[in-house]
Amino acid sequence: MPSLKDLRNRIASVKSTQKITKAMQMVAVSKLRRAQSAVEAARPYAERVEAVLTNLAGAAAEGEGPRLLVGSGSRQTHLLVVCTGERGLCGAFNTAIVRLARDKAMALAADGKAVKIICVGKKGYDQLRRTHERQILELIDLRAVRTIAYETAKPIAEKIIALFDSGEFDVCTLFFSRFRSVISQIPTAQQLIPPELGETKEEKEISYDYEPDEAEILAQLLPQALTVRVYRALLENAASFFGAQMSAMDNATRNAGDMVKKYTLRYNRTRQAMITKELIEIISGAEAL
Repeated sequence: MPSLKDLRNRIASVKSTQKITKAMQMVAVSKLRRAQSAVEAARPYAERVEAVLTNLAGAAAEGEGPRLLVGSGSRQTHLLVVCTGERGLCGAFNTAIVRLARDKAMALAADGKAVKIICVGKKGYDQLRRTHERQILELIDLRAVRTIAYETAKPIAEKIIALFDSGEFDVCTLFFSRFRSVISQIPTAQQLIPPELGETKEEKEISYDYEPDEAEILAQLLPQALTVRVYRALLENAASFFGAQMSAMDNATRNAGDMVKKYTLRYNRTRQAMITKELIEIISGAEAL
């Protein structure tokens, strides 16, 4: 049975931890507001870029166009770009993204496909290197980046395009967590090369004439669209990370409070038992005299 001093030390330790988790929760709340505003501001632009790209791709002849649009003609080598957080203490945020990417890599390997991985974020790298260390090409560390900007995503997109142009892979898939709310973050896989395009929202009977032609416009638009997709993924990830961290620290703070109550009750009971024992000894000694 722990002594009263041990219980006091435990209570003090848990209270100190509770102060830390509470402070981290408040910091996450503050950063989440900015990250969520950035995501909401970027979504309309990203969606419009997707719409323009979809319309242009639909106007181009089937199977023709830049390599970034139609691909290399093969699907043998896959590049997985896994975006996670640089820090932990955020619940299952990082693990959910890594699990989705790992499942994809294992399914591709089972089909006889070659898999290469680029990790954006240290936590994803730490988890993936346990099982796929040989497939990891590079770790892109963003710990020095204080605010996610378009310039943050541009070098990543340029690296992906350079690898594709050099024939290092045929298909590229981006993994990140899409922000829905503070308590809901959705691990998402989005194919970047060749891009997955949805149905055009414009009326199909409307015809457009492009100057210059669609192929030339697409050649300039596709790299920018890829950068926008990476940029949006980084923003979604940042908001999801702070939302997950806020929820995790809130749970940790409440759990610490429950532990303090538990140890305090145990301390009071142990102290009362010791006092009762001493009183019994005093009374027994008095009666013996």
